[in-house]
Amino acid sequence: MSDASVESQDAPDVVVLDYGAGNVRSAVRALEEAGARVRLSADPRDVADCDGLVVPGVGAFEAVMDGLRAVGAPRLIDRRLSGGRPVLGICVGLQVMFERGVEHGRESEGLGQWPGSVERLDAPVVPHMGWNTVRPPEGSRLFAGLEDERFYFVHSYGVQDWEFDQSIEQMSPPAVTWSEHGSPFVAAVENGPLSATQFHPEKSSAAGIALLRNWLATLPRTGRMRDRTPEPGAEVGA
Repeated sequence: MSDASVESQDAPDVVVLDYGAGNVRSAVRALEEAGARVRLSADPRDVADCDGLVVPGVGAFEAVMDGLRAVGAPRLIDRRLSGGRPVLGICVGLQVMFERGVEHGRESEGLGQWPGSVERLDAPVVPHMGWNTVRPPEGSRLFAGLEDERFYFVHSYGVQDWEFDQSIEQMSPPAVTWSEHGSPFVAAVENGPLSATQFHPEKSSAAGIALLRNWLATLPRTGRMRDRTPEPGAEVGA
């Protein structure tokens, strides 16, 4: 067997959650470049069986939550995380992991995996658009070897106060990465099986691909999706 065949056999199976979010194909392509076999799907079997689930998100917090609810994603995501199965949120996919979002004075309920609120950035210029540095904590797996890299952000809202009080000695506290635009905001979180980034790895060139590769390296290779035939009309890859 060739080296390429061995590498292909070891590639993790990743599902990009298909709930109507825009511009998901760039995430699919970036994950493939990072070394994953990728399926764009909202099929509950795919979401349950994949080695890693990616929750993308662009636009408004409330609209993303409406899309997630339409495909039953809150329950599917919660079940994966309860079973210790990895999930990666991107951009608004990070924001909806928190309890609530506040946009234009309107509060919307999030998935509640972490306490806290997503609010308009306290900055002279909004949106925050372009490349920025981040400050990962020591021991970060997502940012291993990438501590001095820059990543691409496009957002007007963010989490500016980390409210998670980790007091259980047997549990490792979440690793929180910060960035700054006007004031500090959460750029990424690593918390057991749940990771998320406020920036777009798929738009962050080589640094973004390397970060996705770091995430893929943490995934189990269960083989649950291997050789399964997609449902009629399901999209595979990009």
